[in-house]
Amino acid sequence: MQYSVLMSVYEKEQADFLEIAIESILNQTVKTNDFVIVCDGPLNEQLENVLLNYKIKCPETFNIIKLDKNVGLGIALNEGLRYCKNDLVARMDSDDISVYNRMELQMTCFENDDKLAVCGGYIAEFKENPNEISSIRKVPCNHNDILTWAKKRNPMNHMTVMFRKQFVLDAGSYKKMDFAEDYYLWVRMLMNNDRMLNLNNILVMARIGNGMFQRRGGRQYVEKIYYMQNTFYKIGFINKREFCLNLFIRTINSLAPNLIRERIYKLFLRN
Repeated sequence: MQYSVLMSVYEKEQADFLEIAIESILNQTVKTNDFVIVCDGPLNEQLENVLLNYKIKCPETFNIIKLDKNVGLGIALNEGLRYCKNDLVARMDSDDISVYNRMELQMTCFENDDKLAVCGGYIAEFKENPNEISSIRKVPCNHNDILTWAKKRNPMNHMTVMFRKQFVLDAGSYKKMDFAEDYYLWVRMLMNNDRMLNLNNILVMARIGNGMFQRRGGRQYVEKIYYMQNTFYKIGFINKREFCLNLFIRTINSLAPNLIRERIYKLFLRN
């Protein structure tokens, strides 16, 4: 059984972070034979050089897809998914670090369950040094708990997931949903009764920038929350009570001062 890796890169990424992320994939205990990297618009010279070096080093493994303009994560991933050779596809962010046996652990799950659609796991978040963990985002492990959790929060850590390509395509793949393309995909897959699980293992060391909590606040973010929750309500995933409660809680959190929002995340949304 083989797997593809799907990554998207855009011009504001840092070249050294990208290189570390790629190396964490190449150093897996189970190697990939298909690494698809989508350039979401023109890149700077440093990023281009990193990708060129890996393409020269492993020409049969790397497939670099270049888009003429920045189209956003969801559309970029859809484009990359078209080029993935294998049915099993592992997502990878361009500034994170996969633990050395991540793919082996996930491949074992798929080998043992031919109906499994998505497999994810925990992330350990850090700001600068991956040895200095600031928080761990744990997610529910079994399918029923994932379904329950999804009505309130994103039940998967996107950068950790491995999925069967055909299940994702059958659900309509990634669709536009600012900051939540993956969440929207999981919801539609759950509505298709696709089986999901999370491992109770840290699979990815996730880099969080200093602006993470600022980005999750403000009026524009509240508008995006409303659009997302209203969409979930319209497609029948949540009921009116759940819609109102979710919108209320998320709005209060988003309009709180950044320092308060950070404390809320650490106290209630992280371990």
